[in-house]
Amino acid sequence: MPHLTSTTADATSTGVRTALGVPGYAHPLVAPAQWAELARPGTPLDWVVLDVAAGPGSRPDPHCLEAAARLRAAGVRVLGHLDLTYGARALGDLLSDAHRHLDWYRVDGFLLDRCPVERTELPEVRRAITALRAVSDTARVVLGHGRHPHPGYAEIADQLVTFAGSWSDYRWSQVAEWTADHPADRFCHFVHSVPRGHLDEALRIARWQGAATIYFTDRTDGGGRVDPWETMPGYWDEIVSRVGTGVSE
Repeated sequence: MPHLTSTTADATSTGVRTALGVPGYAHPLVAPAQWAELARPGTPLDWVVLDVAAGPGSRPDPHCLEAAARLRAAGVRVLGHLDLTYGARALGDLLSDAHRHLDWYRVDGFLLDRCPVERTELPEVRRAITALRAVSDTARVVLGHGRHPHPGYAEIADQLVTFAGSWSDYRWSQVAEWTADHPADRFCHFVHSVPRGHLDEALRIARWQGAATIYFTDRTDGGGRVDPWETMPGYWDEIVSRVGTGVSE
């Protein structure tokens, strides 16, 4: 799909159908209303990440079991969080976490967080994905780079997170030319500190850059001290009303 760059383009003129990818909220015991909101019928979700304790945890968590079951019942794809630690994670440990995610929470795939971006790391990441697909041949695999990786990564996964950062960086960001060779549903953007008045502009940027899955929030990272993704945006209903099926209260 060609990527439009005209700043006068309409938000819908690219033909990109946008959906929400949720990086993972705080534990369901702490944020039960937020997890319940994700299961509301018609919410335009691509997937939701379940991160129990920097992974699946050491034993099944009843609150996470309930949250995952509720999302599955609503037809929402649930991804288990796996940490690649930029290629330093042992494959055996990664597969152990994957098995627990599948056995306990029946996840539909995985977000491989802190994924390397270099060409030299590509073979090891490919080996990890091959092993994960051997465990679950239907698993959706999303690579959490946070920036544009070597283009070879687009050949081994279902989707790449090619931006994860602040609005001040996002509004001036440039898309890598090689992404134009792939459809928009192969790319995801996570943007924090987005002011309410700039939501439409942020959506236009995502569509111009060819990213069909997005997550925007007004929460900040507190200068790197806070996880901006663990709390639902203050303007959640506005995002939902602008994305996909246009559901709102």
